[in-house]
Amino acid sequence: MKTITTGLEGVVIILPTVLEDERGYFYESFNEKKLNEKIGQFDIVQINQSKSKHRVLRGLHFQKPPYTQAKIVEVLNGAILDVVVDIRTDSPTFGEHLSFVLDDVYHEQIFVPRGFAHGFVALTPNTIIQYKVDNEYSPTHDSGIIFDDFDLEIDWEVQTPVVSDKDKLLKRFKDQSFYSEAEFQLNV
Repeated sequence: MKTITTGLEGVVIILPTVLEDERGYFYESFNEKKLNEKIGQFDIVQINQSKSKHRVLRGLHFQKPPYTQAKIVEVLNGAILDVVVDIRTDSPTFGEHLSFVLDDVYHEQIFVPRGFAHGFVALTPNTIIQYKVDNEYSPTHDSGIIFDDFDLEIDWEVQTPVVSDKDKLLKRFKDQSFYSEAEFQLNV
């Protein structure tokens, strides 16, 4: 496993070692010891999976303290444009975002630490993603940023994305109340 740091502190690209032959492939999707050496302690509390049709956009989601979540995002089938936005008020990159293409060919994963909003758009039909999280989901702490917020200027790389009614009602970035990095680390 290799890791690559990004322009947003804590966000890491994880590149597993993929062994391929005429039968197919094998790789470690998660190795606690190796990963903790690279990113620090990460305890899986929940594993989520979603299937999306082409152009389905989910996000930008985050949970408020004390139910904040770090996550590792992986594509099992298809491809996504994955987007993370730094929402830590005391971060030098507060309000900045990065996007990554993740697919089932290279099996890249993204580690998204607490203090980031996260979203993705399916670039292929029948896209399946899995994400491992380090804290339980709390509906009352669920929040997000509207995907087409013009202040963030995110290029989702698709025309007319398919967005849920719930995600269409999310607030703009400037209308949110965010937290410091220490507050995002609080846990139940």
